[in-house]
Amino acid sequence: MNRLLIVGDALLDRDLDGAVSRLAPDAPVPVVEEPREWCRPGGAALAAALAAGDGREVTLITALGADDAGATVRTLLERIGVNLVDVGNDGPTPQKVRVRASGQPVVRLDYGERRGTIATPDPHALSAVRSARAVLVSDYGRGISAEPAMRDALEEGAEDGAKLVWDPHPRGAAAVPGARAITPNLAEARHVTRAGDTADDVRTVTRMATDLRTQWQAHGVAVTLGSRGALLVSGDGTPLMVPAPVLAQVTDPCGAGDRFAVTVAGSLADGAVLSEAIVAAVASASEFVAAGGAGAVGAQDAQDSDATRALPEDHATAHDIIAAVHQRGGRVVATGGCFDLLHAGHVQLLADARRLGDCLVVCINSDDSVRRLKGPGRPVVREADRSAVLLGLEAVDAVITFDEDTPERVLSELRPDIWVKGADYAVTDLPEAPLIASWGGHAVVLPYLAGRSTTSMIQEALRHARH
Repeated sequence: MNRLLIVGDALLDRDLDGAVSRLAPDAPVPVVEEPREWCRPGGAALAAALAAGDGREVTLITALGADDAGATVRTLLERIGVNLVDVGNDGPTPQKVRVRASGQPVVRLDYGERRGTIATPDPHALSAVRSARAVLVSDYGRGISAEPAMRDALEEGAEDGAKLVWDPHPRGAAAVPGARAITPNLAEARHVTRAGDTADDVRTVTRMATDLRTQWQAHGVAVTLGSRGALLVSGDGTPLMVPAPVLAQVTDPCGAGDRFAVTVAGSLADGAVLSEAIVAAVASASEFVAAGGAGAVGAQDAQDSDATRALPEDHATAHDIIAAVHQRGGRVVATGGCFDLLHAGHVQLLADARRLGDCLVVCINSDDSVRRLKGPGRPVVREADRSAVLLGLEAVDAVITFDEDTPERVLSELRPDIWVKGADYAVTDLPEAPLIASWGGHAVVLPYLAGRSTTSMIQEALRHARH
């Protein structure tokens, strides 16, 4: 992976997360009991941390205050290998403190809102900006991208062919001319273009992106639209709509914009064209928020959990969903099977299973597992496509693939509250029932729609093919 230079405003994010079981006696507000606290880099510092996590060599040029918060940000970034260039700031380092109850936000407290005076970057820092081949400006409205010498260096770099991505802020500076991509969210695009229309349809967003591209003389503008994906206007002005993948419910979107911008900048640095970079960024941001967003990154660092990191990569999303549901006191439902050639019986079973709890995880046999169970002609649909089809159903929150003949191992890791099987099983005949009961869960049976089966569908298709 190629190097990435980030210029922007670093913040300190602090999370306090505890349990709530009662209201305060003196006011109708929740009492957050025994909160655990952890700190994480925020703003441009989060962008640098994400890029470093991608395996990049990252330099962050920022302006920290000479305070405890600034020292904490410095320590956090040095710990993960970010090369930090602090030009200095006589104001405070901003802090954003989020108080949460079992993962749900209760209130946010902001400190250090006063903007200080940013020192002129030294010649070495300015030279690094001018010579960088890939630059991300992560503007959080604190002023480093508006500092005159820094702005001149960014503009010279863009003129010289640097792949410059500008992630704007309503209180920040306009991008320098020649940026390869501007990555506002919808509210930021509306603010910059002073669009009075509050509509968010494709035509309206395209008009805002086109206006912003002209106003800031950028090669392209990608407006992020949350769960809808992103819309890119570049080249001849024809919009490219990149939908977000259908993933689990989002519990914390914090940091999604940073994840998006970092992926765009990194992809361009590695030689992707702009449309390819936007497609990659939508997928990356969607996966990021499905896994818990920036808060999950901080929580994992604080917990330092070997058990969590030991989970295979394809378990991460389901594990995070289950943890969030259990934190809220909800019930996790799981079911399993091959789900080869999805039919109406499957869809009805999944919808019925989802209504038994607060999320549904589907455990599917891998291709090798299906082949062992069903014979050399199966599966008809490969596991990646079976997973994608299942995730497209409203009832399904996550899909897990297992390679064994039975799902006991994956169930032991996920520990659902309810295990559902279809067809004519009796609960006592379910081989997984004793395992589910060992942690207090329950196994239940739901009927399939009569006459629906994958085998009969395959036989019917072969009969028609012979005629």
